[in-house]
Amino acid sequence: MEKIKSTTVLGILHNGKIALGADGQATMGNTVAKSNVKKVRKLAGGKILAGFAGSTADAFTLIEKFEEKINSFGGNMKRAAIELAKEWRTDRYLRRLEAMMIVANKEELLIISGTGDVLEPDNQIAAIGSGSMYAQSAALALKKHAPHLSAFEMVTEGLNIAADICIYTNHNLVIETLD
Repeated sequence: MEKIKSTTVLGILHNGKIALGADGQATMGNTVAKSNVKKVRKLAGGKILAGFAGSTADAFTLIEKFEEKINSFGGNMKRAAIELAKEWRTDRYLRRLEAMMIVANKEELLIISGTGDVLEPDNQIAAIGSGSMYAQSAALALKKHAPHLSAFEMVTEGLNIAADICIYTNHNLVIETLD
């Protein structure tokens, strides 16, 4: 059976505010399996946002593991991300998981991968998934040429542009913010 996957997730830290959003499409092979998947979550009592791309079941497993790490390290998001990446890379079961995550709090934005990477993206813009380069390109342009827009507005427009181009991205957006 084919895995359910594909999406676009975009996060922007702009003017002291964070917005993280994703489309709602999950595909199985070349078929839309579901159009309204919620791929962005608030964690740690609403202090951290997490978004995922990749295999849905794998991503849920990783979000649960990340929440455990947040609790283990007293809410320290960066430390939790590093420890998750270490475990993800070395654990026999976890290293088979096919997903990526973006996590964010009011101060920072991180991309976590199964290869052990914890990246702080340039320009405070993070994008993952099949439409990530479209969304990231749009966000870079908006941040440069329309700095009066809010992080929420930039994420919304970036995801909509990706949805217009990427067949694995739709317009059913879920966007969460932290002030």
